[in-house]
Amino acid sequence: MEQETGTPRGQPFGAWLVSQTGRSGFIGQIAEAAAGDRNFPRTGDVEAAKKWLQGRRASGDDWEALEDAELDWLSL
Repeated sequence: MEQETGTPRGQPFGAWLVSQTGRSGFIGQIAEAAAGDRNFPRTGDVEAAKKWLQGRRASGDDWEALEDAELDWLSL
């Protein structure tokens, strides 16, 4: 259920993604990259994460992983 913050369960997408470190698959890999990058927008939304990914000149797999992560986050 969406709360007043406009995010599922009140957790920003960036924070949720970083919390996925240790997860298997592409989402886990992108979570590891995000957690290891000081410039990753931990309090940011999906759009902020997309800008971060664009700045990294990410591959197609990275974009797909971010889309999958967004769907998982929205399903909370």
